[in-house]
Amino acid sequence: MAPPDASAASAVLRRLKPPHRLLVILEGESLFNDATSLLIYRAAVAAAVTGAFSGWNVLPMLLLTCGGGVVAGYVLARIQLGLSSRVDDIPINVMLQFIATFVVWMLAERVGLSAILTMVTFAMTLARRLGGRMNARHSIATNAVWEVAVLVLNVLAFVLIGLQLRGILARAKSGEWHTYALAAVAVCLAVIVVRITWIMFHTAVDRWYVLRSARRTSPGAVPSFRAAMLSSWCGMRGIVTLAAALALPEMSSAFPHRDLIVFCAFCVVLTTLVLQGATLRPLMQWLGLRDEGSVEREVHIARAETARAALRVLEQQGQRSPSADTLGREYQARLQAAEQGAAVGASEPDDTSLAALQQKTVGAQREALTALRSRHEIGDDAFHVVEEEIALLELTADSRVRPTIASAKPPG
Repeated sequence: MAPPDASAASAVLRRLKPPHRLLVILEGESLFNDATSLLIYRAAVAAAVTGAFSGWNVLPMLLLTCGGGVVAGYVLARIQLGLSSRVDDIPINVMLQFIATFVVWMLAERVGLSAILTMVTFAMTLARRLGGRMNARHSIATNAVWEVAVLVLNVLAFVLIGLQLRGILARAKSGEWHTYALAAVAVCLAVIVVRITWIMFHTAVDRWYVLRSARRTSPGAVPSFRAAMLSSWCGMRGIVTLAAALALPEMSSAFPHRDLIVFCAFCVVLTTLVLQGATLRPLMQWLGLRDEGSVEREVHIARAETARAALRVLEQQGQRSPSADTLGREYQARLQAAEQGAAVGASEPDDTSLAALQQKTVGAQREALTALRSRHEIGDDAFHVVEEEIALLELTADSRVRPTIASAKPPG
């Protein structure tokens, strides 16, 4: 029940805009804890079912399965990269991503490797290698499909836990509810208090070490108790906790209290999501933590450099043309807007900025395109082609208004 849910923490915190460094740490912590906790869970379930456990035998097995899983995930990701680069059709490409996800998991399970670490390495390698290589049509379609898939899987997990609770309510006797309630409260308190205690203790030790060490280079290297308080309260649990509870074998003598475990897991998820998730905003305001704007500055720098690269290509053509002049003026405007944004750190443009003007032009283009189809001057095929082009322009304009890091995450 302990591993925090990365998607839950990210979904809540990205709207609150905490310091970017803290957000990255929380996401990485969730990813690492998911893998390690499920490995321990797997060994514990096997020990409970078989009735035998030997730490000296389990440790080499864990090292082998973990190391082999990392290597297998990297190799399989490179194979997937080679296959996807040869497929231009978007639906087939997305389907191959789904197939590859299940194939990698089942292959790791069959060989005896850690399917969790194999999948994590596979997904991270793909996300790292595919970044910037997918064209707009592929990346937009891929991200949209995977966002829907992740949402559906999260919903299904809560639906399954709800179906389990119905059976638990039917099987539970009237005298057992006191035990169920007491156990749920104790587990929820343990999950929350242990995380707060560990993070604050770790921060205190780390802060003492950094302050005493001669290797300190900047004030940002000193851990902050305010950031530690926020991260200790960001222990929302979700899909991993529910999946681990549901994976316990039913009607097994090794787990006579499976209903109690599932009930406690549901209470942990509900308590952490509602209690901690609802109180993060006032806690951030009380601590005085806010986004330092590092992402926005990096976005402006990246836009400026990409615009300069495009202008260098146009200058190398030698012979100027009306098309090159038009495109050059567009990139000059993009470069000017990026340099102004990087200088002042502004993320909210006024009504005369490039982003605001582009949003207005996108709206006008949509109205004109809809009117053309309404007057039957163009057909559906032409409408959808131009509609997709306008969507790409709208996506660019929206990213200029609200700069974010949109990382492609196939298939993780």
